[in-house]
Amino acid sequence: MDVRFCILGSSSSGNCALLQTPRARVLIDAGFSARRTRQMLAALGQSLDDVDAIFITHEHTDHCSGLKGLGKLPNLRVFATRDTSRVIQSCTDTPIKWQIVESGADFQFLDLRVKAFSVPHDAQDTVGYLFKTGDGSPEDPARSLAWMTDLGHIPKHAAVNAATADILVIEANHDLKMLQESDRSFHLKQRIRGRHGHLSNDETLAYLRDYPERNWKHIFLAHISDQCNDTELVRKQFGTSLYEDGRCPISIVHPRDGCPDIVEIGPWRRVSPDPEKTRVLQQASLF
Repeated sequence: MDVRFCILGSSSSGNCALLQTPRARVLIDAGFSARRTRQMLAALGQSLDDVDAIFITHEHTDHCSGLKGLGKLPNLRVFATRDTSRVIQSCTDTPIKWQIVESGADFQFLDLRVKAFSVPHDAQDTVGYLFKTGDGSPEDPARSLAWMTDLGHIPKHAAVNAATADILVIEANHDLKMLQESDRSFHLKQRIRGRHGHLSNDETLAYLRDYPERNWKHIFLAHISDQCNDTELVRKQFGTSLYEDGRCPISIVHPRDGCPDIVEIGPWRRVSPDPEKTRVLQQASLF
């Protein structure tokens, strides 16, 4: 069975993705309501009742607001750092089945080997995740995914962890010129561009092009601002692939429309009542 990955959404309006392995179905972040999450999964032929766990990166509402409803599911475990879990739990009466993770620690969950690594963001204890599966044999090749959004800069340990993955999800949050010319407050502009804010297009592109030892086979640019960035500008700046020969395609997650790119690696498709509006979600089988 293939390992499949699908981004349900990534923006300030909500962040969530589904990762499926032969033995596990997990969500990365839960920024949509339980009802909306169930609908999006159903459109892929998946059931929320089959999800085993959620991995939360931090406590900002666009990453965890769905836990109020999702936390009621009896068999669903929620992984987060201790500080993140405390903040989220203090804001809801729903008793959540927390599984505490520590930054820098590796652990096993079903057939996933997971590592949470710290990233600099203005939350209690924000982390990225590196997921690995497979034993490296021809029958079960090793495959990996790194999720790294919501960070103001890329420290060395985060750069190293993200570079080992086959699939990388990384934010290209804002264009510096558009941010500066926006009508956002001076304080908010400083927060976004600060060392614990969000990555600009330039910062993300520099990492992707210049990091010396990288394993990426597909890159997803996520958490794009709908006010201080533009997908056409992102596409012009990043191109369609990391290399001139077309290896390592680059896909863009649109902040409102979801997926302007058609990525047909894997069988999952969004179902739309209007065939003209049907589009393939951001998805990939991990090689």
